[in-house]
Amino acid sequence: MVTCEKIVLSNGLRVLLVPKSDSLATTMLVLVEAGSKYETKNLNGLSHFLEHMCFKGTKRRPRPIDITNELNNIGAVYNAFTGQEYTGYYAKARNSDLDIVLDVLADMYVNPVFDEQEIEKEKGVIIEEINLRQEDMPQGKVQILFSKLLYGDQPAGWPVGGEKEFIRNMTRADFIKYRAEHYLAGATTIVIAGGFDGQELAQKIERSFGGIMTGIKKDKEKTREAQTEPAVVLGKKETDQSHLVLGVRAYNLFDERRFALELLAEILGGGMGTRLFERLRTDMGVAYYIDADAETATDHGVLAASAGVDSKRLKDVVAAILDEFGKLKHMPVPEDELQRVKNRVTAGLVLGLETSNSLAMFYGGEEILEKSIMSPEELTRRFEAVTAEEIRAVANDIFKNDKLNLAVVGPSDDPQPLRDILVI
Repeated sequence: MVTCEKIVLSNGLRVLLVPKSDSLATTMLVLVEAGSKYETKNLNGLSHFLEHMCFKGTKRRPRPIDITNELNNIGAVYNAFTGQEYTGYYAKARNSDLDIVLDVLADMYVNPVFDEQEIEKEKGVIIEEINLRQEDMPQGKVQILFSKLLYGDQPAGWPVGGEKEFIRNMTRADFIKYRAEHYLAGATTIVIAGGFDGQELAQKIERSFGGIMTGIKKDKEKTREAQTEPAVVLGKKETDQSHLVLGVRAYNLFDERRFALELLAEILGGGMGTRLFERLRTDMGVAYYIDADAETATDHGVLAASAGVDSKRLKDVVAAILDEFGKLKHMPVPEDELQRVKNRVTAGLVLGLETSNSLAMFYGGEEILEKSIMSPEELTRRFEAVTAEEIRAVANDIFKNDKLNLAVVGPSDDPQPLRDILVI
């Protein structure tokens, strides 16, 4: 059994120590409650841009190469990521190199300089990333369209990467102000996971992060939801496939029904052999990728199926997915199928925690979003306790005509035929 020790330092900084004695590597992960849902409209994309800038120079390591060389010299694996509700910085290295990793990541997090020349150069990098992920990759573009369809012009509906026009106008002052509002000790969680030596580690972290800012954090805007009829949005693009997301509004992270919701998503499209895979790929032969996911945020949630399909069969595919949604409303999941899905979910949880970086992300994600940690053992018990009737009750609650949302990227430019079939 993996244990997690939580330490809260005097300045409010949270530290999670997750020892794994047989691990040959240790991962350090720094998470902060700063993501696209904390932004204002004209600064959409700033959280992600700031993440990039933390690699562009610090007071002690003024050039980007000073940071990367030090991590490369020890053979570390390192990167960062930004989401709607948090940003993360991590490095994974040999156990003996943890002190170096701690020194570099703390310096990046506490002492970025935001050099104006580097900001201007990085604008081009960010814009090309937007071109790649939001324009040239239809699988990514359709997800952004789907979020906009659900949430409109509010933070939950904005792309994490931002809009190109906003990126071009960002200034050094914007970075400094945003960081002062969000990169605070009380909003930061540090996770050390792997085969580290825990002796005096908390004291080392406190010293390394001694310059971290403190204060009252600026909160994010509460997500507003309103829908009275099915909704469709098309992104016309001359692609060989039509890429679609068909989903419904669901539950937030703190709703007890989320365990049944996650199992329901797994039943639909959690991998090979699931209902949508068998229907669309095995039986109809119209899709290569097809999956379903339940995403639960702190103040909203969604269940959605995604696929890339033969454009000529788009209506058939939408109708088939809706039919599978409807079956879950009317017929309880057979016990053997339910147990098989529970086994897949709980085994995936355990198998996904074999490495130091996955342990760090699991425990850090629990803490940064929920301010508490549910162990893998407790999560397993919660999934095992879900009944077929609870899944059916969730299906009846979320699979309603007025909750349906469909986003498509492909050659189609007429939404009406699709809107006409959005009926469960």
